Amino acid sequence: MIVTLTQDYQITWEKLPDDYVLPDEPVDNINQPPLAAALTESLEISGRLPENALTPTNYGICATLNGKIVIKAPDWAYVLSIRVAREEVKRSYTPQLQGDMPVIVIEFISDTDGTEYSIKPTYPPGKWFFYERILKVPNYLIFEPDSGSLEVYRLGDTAQYSLQAADENNRHQIAEINLYLGVWQGTRENRTGYWLRWWDEQGQLLLWGSELAEQERQRAERLIAQLRAAGIEPEV
Repeated sequence: MIVTLTQDYQITWEKLPDDYVLPDEPVDNINQPPLAAALTESLEISGRLPENALTPTNYGICATLNGKIVIKAPDWAYVLSIRVAREEVKRSYTPQLQGDMPVIVIEFISDTDGTEYSIKPTYPPGKWFFYERILKVPNYLIFEPDSGSLEVYRLGDTAQYSLQAADENNRHQIAEINLYLGVWQGTRENRTGYWLRWWDEQGQLLLWGSELAEQERQRAERLIAQLRAAGIEPEV
């Protein structure tokens, strides 16, 4: 067991009991799974997802506060490295005990109750308070898929979140993974709308598998056209 002290709680990082009943809440919005999957896919394809990294979606991240278990399930998160076998984190994940703290958590707004902004400090604490004061996640993002609105909060020297302005390309640097995140509009898997996308340090968009496949198709068509222009009929 690992113990951390904060102003409001004694925090212990303990393994969730095997018989602990996890909340069984449905996904709030049909857009959440594809939005989350898109974030992970481009990281994996581009080689930006280390073997020990964890990108949980609607999956419990745990801490024990004054002896009481607290579980929050962000819509998407990025943990740089876990230190246990993946079989040990199938049900939930306890930072410090099982690996690193998340470097980023993202909530997709899907209702109007404002839980993403809850700074409620008493048990059970609100999401904002939990990410900021308990987990101390350096990057907290709130994304509204319908409007494309993105709020990026960074944990500063005051140990509190502050709203960050986008750069000249309307993107936000996530320094811990040397990437930039921004809003992109287009179609993927029959959903047309706003998406969160990654860009590398050179400003290159990290592509999805479908985009890479389309690039290959176009490259093949150009090659066939060049061969035919040269009087060569390619075998297809």
